Amino acid sequence: MRFMELRSNRKQIRLPCGFLLLAMVIFMYGPRSAAQQQTVLPGPKSTGQTSGGSATAGSFAPVLDAQKRPITAGGFVKEGPKIFADVSKQSGLTSWRHVMGTPEKNFIIETNGSGVCLLDYDHDGWLDIYLVNGSTYDALAGKAPAPHAALFHNNHDGTFTNVANIAGVENDRWGFGCAVGDFDNDGWPDLYVTNLGKNRLYRNNHDGTFTDSAEHAGVALGNWSTGASFGDYDGDGHLDLFVPGYIHWNLEKPESLDGVNSDSGSCQFRGVHVNCGPRGLQGEPDHLFRNNGDGTFTDVSKKAGVSDPLHNYGFSSTFVDVNNDGKVDLVVADDSTPNYLYLNKGDGTFEDASFYSGFALSQDGREQANMGLAVGDYKNNGLIDFYTGTFSDDYKPLFENVGHANFNEISPQLGIADETLPFLTWATEFIDYDNDGWKDIFLANGHVFPQADQHNWGTTWAQRPLLFHNVDNGKKFDLIPAVEGTGLADVIPARGAAFGDLFNDGKIDVVINCIDATPVLLRNVNPDHHHWVALELIGGPKEPRDAIGATVYLTADGIRQRSDVRSGGSYVSNSDLKLHFGLGDATTISDVEIHWPNGPVEHVKLPGIDRVFSVQQGKGVVPSVYDKIFGSEASASEPPMNKNAPH
Repeated sequence: MRFMELRSNRKQIRLPCGFLLLAMVIFMYGPRSAAQQQTVLPGPKSTGQTSGGSATAGSFAPVLDAQKRPITAGGFVKEGPKIFADVSKQSGLTSWRHVMGTPEKNFIIETNGSGVCLLDYDHDGWLDIYLVNGSTYDALAGKAPAPHAALFHNNHDGTFTNVANIAGVENDRWGFGCAVGDFDNDGWPDLYVTNLGKNRLYRNNHDGTFTDSAEHAGVALGNWSTGASFGDYDGDGHLDLFVPGYIHWNLEKPESLDGVNSDSGSCQFRGVHVNCGPRGLQGEPDHLFRNNGDGTFTDVSKKAGVSDPLHNYGFSSTFVDVNNDGKVDLVVADDSTPNYLYLNKGDGTFEDASFYSGFALSQDGREQANMGLAVGDYKNNGLIDFYTGTFSDDYKPLFENVGHANFNEISPQLGIADETLPFLTWATEFIDYDNDGWKDIFLANGHVFPQADQHNWGTTWAQRPLLFHNVDNGKKFDLIPAVEGTGLADVIPARGAAFGDLFNDGKIDVVINCIDATPVLLRNVNPDHHHWVALELIGGPKEPRDAIGATVYLTADGIRQRSDVRSGGSYVSNSDLKLHFGLGDATTISDVEIHWPNGPVEHVKLPGIDRVFSVQQGKGVVPSVYDKIFGSEASASEPPMNKNAPH
């Protein structure tokens, strides 16, 4: 009899496959404890799953600061490290505002906010910013102008100009997420935007404009899509597209859990009437589209085994090689239902490893309301780890990869669980904010219930970000204090966030899309003098041109770091595709080992540090626009020594 390992409470239990599958079905559809759900008042029997609301760990006593403020909007200190400066206003980003539904937030469709993508759409060597907008009921009915998305062009001087109208990417639909990928392999980044309703596939025209080709490509869909991602799952050199579905929503007849088409007040959180969902509402399936190589895609979701037959509430996704076999796997963070981890079998299909890998649930076997998804090697041991954002009244789990795609969820053991309980985390990512060579964790936070500001829950609608500093080689994380007047003391209704070096100064900055508010740009002003290097990878003729799916191992001063070129992740957002490595005090790089998406491995010699290099498959470091930005003397050094390594 075949057995599988189930991880729970940090113990491994060997169970027969049939027993495990039966247990999974019972878990998915059986009753949940009161600690894991919002209260649903008596009323007409609802359809769908058994409860309404988001998964939590229970109710916890409010955490207040010395001024009696909830810790989510307080707890500031006057002195301490100044990591981020809020430069939103001076950058020009506050000329644009996000809008989603009504301020009352009677329905869940109004609460989830939208994402942000970083991309150099015009190839000038400076990151630009795409901000997805929501919409209003009046706009969709033609009674009011539609809110527009924004494309902020980087002016190279710390300011940005909104060119969305000129570029043709205003969307004008009820938008949620975006993903970046060169789906047509022409060397220019394209943009996929997910909506309530039909999605957009903006093809880059190479002249500062885009053309929506979603209908022609066959990827428009038509209901509620969320955090999409590009990746070449079948190794044919063309980027495929994965699109998670959230809730099957009918704008003409929005349903609360009791079927009444209004805010019926049937759902409660901590005894207060709130909007309903996601539990109890019908989920929307996920979709995997195979790139046909001719500008069109084919839906292969069921054939590949990733169609989400249980209709979990999908939020964020990404393709990355989890088990180091040279093939990209698929990771999906799900709201209030188990996460998905699909391992690539190399034959066009995936194995659902969600439960036996340990990634589906928390360490005590609970579903969590996973929104954001951080992916990275925080221990510098060559293994991909995960961190997800969850609801308030629940901690945020860190999934440590212990090898062969097996995970231990260890936030409580590391002492980073309790401090996150009052926060509702959306976007999250591993970033090396101080360039010391070890990845830290950033969390963007904000509640879904406006009622939080009227009740003593110990949490708030707008919340400050959190930053955990990686110390002792990944064995410990310290929470960085929120110093008054700095970006970590911003109290904002955060949703999507993207990460990248917007000022070409070698430090990772953060752009946050805030619901019903202006965006926030946190410039990294950490006073360290550590060295760094960033790589723009260019794939060969048989690989994705933007090298999505590539893995790079960089060794400096005895530390071997890993970074992967990924689309998607965070929360319905896309960070910079360039790979950024902090070097600490190291002034030389011993080795750069590049695993290109479909198998080839090369070792490349970099001729310098503290700058961005373009590295092309088979050619090593090549001339690029970054030579003008950082100086050309580095790339004019001796030719790189490339060699093929056994794989």
